[in-house]
Amino acid sequence: MVGLARSAVRALPRLSSELPSCAVDLSDNTNLWGAPPAALRVLRDAPPEALSRYPSVYSEPLHEAILRYVNLSRADGVGVVTGCGSDDVLDSTMRAFGAPGDRIVFSSPTFSMIPLLARLNGLDPVAIPLTNAFDVDAERIVDADAKITYLCAPNNPTATPVSRAAVEYVVANARGIVLLDEAYVEFAPEAFVQLVEQSERLIVARTFSKAFGLAGLRVGFGVGPIRLTRIVERARGPYKVSALAERAVLAVLDSTADGVDWVRAHAVLAIGNRDRLVTTLGQAGFDPVPSAANFVLVPTARALDIAQRMCARGVLVRSFTGLPLEIDALARTGGSALRIGVGPWDMMQTMLSVLAEVSA
Repeated sequence: MVGLARSAVRALPRLSSELPSCAVDLSDNTNLWGAPPAALRVLRDAPPEALSRYPSVYSEPLHEAILRYVNLSRADGVGVVTGCGSDDVLDSTMRAFGAPGDRIVFSSPTFSMIPLLARLNGLDPVAIPLTNAFDVDAERIVDADAKITYLCAPNNPTATPVSRAAVEYVVANARGIVLLDEAYVEFAPEAFVQLVEQSERLIVARTFSKAFGLAGLRVGFGVGPIRLTRIVERARGPYKVSALAERAVLAVLDSTADGVDWVRAHAVLAIGNRDRLVTTLGQAGFDPVPSAANFVLVPTARALDIAQRMCARGVLVRSFTGLPLEIDALARTGGSALRIGVGPWDMMQTMLSVLAEVSA
């Protein structure tokens, strides 16, 4: 019966989140301070109909709140599409605008789901290595002449920003749809969402799973010209955001001290601990990549071994192998690196102690 499946699907790995149970989990870049009180109240006090009735078809109640949050307006022709996490928005955008065989171009390394979603949608994935400065190679990206161009700013797994010059060049010159992933923007020095007012082909995707601390609810969104977001909604289908998740996110966006202000305050804490972590790792003899996200990439030839030994001691970090050797900092370690999420400093101290022990 397996032979009945599409070849593109048969070739894909089955994703698993069955990671070891560790006292300190720094593997998935979520908010390790918890969730906004406004969301917790909604979950605690939810009425029965939040479970027994269908949610709104396209999460319309969230649209205006999201536009207020990103300081954009429907009056300016800007629309919103929501999804079951931002990867649902990315997937739906590929399905909406990419026909089988069309090319999608992205930097390498980047969010690991992009080539998987591309193949699932029958697209031809084209990877262009980042520059030695860990920036997008904008000219090569545009020269790929792809139907869809994906940028991740800040980038995952490198945590590095994308320069404004590179983003603006790609948005101005790419032939097709530009899909800009700002999943970690709350930790970055600048955002590019306002560019949707200047481009008819740009969709900016964001998530409530990282800085907002709502990964378990699975809510993401895309912002772009209304004519584009409505097409993505058709490809996405109805009822992708549960009624309970919709209520919780709306409560956070409509609140101040217990909502958006809480998110921003904890993003500031994450940024402070991130910068402190980069400094401490450097003093310990590592060469971490400067970060603009809530995690840090640490090139090391022993990444896999170190991660396994740390896990055995109750600390979970991600190891990467096979990263592009065209990037000098990664070539020096054979394309291997650790990715370490940032949380409260007591977690960082535990991680640093274990890291020192296993890497000695």
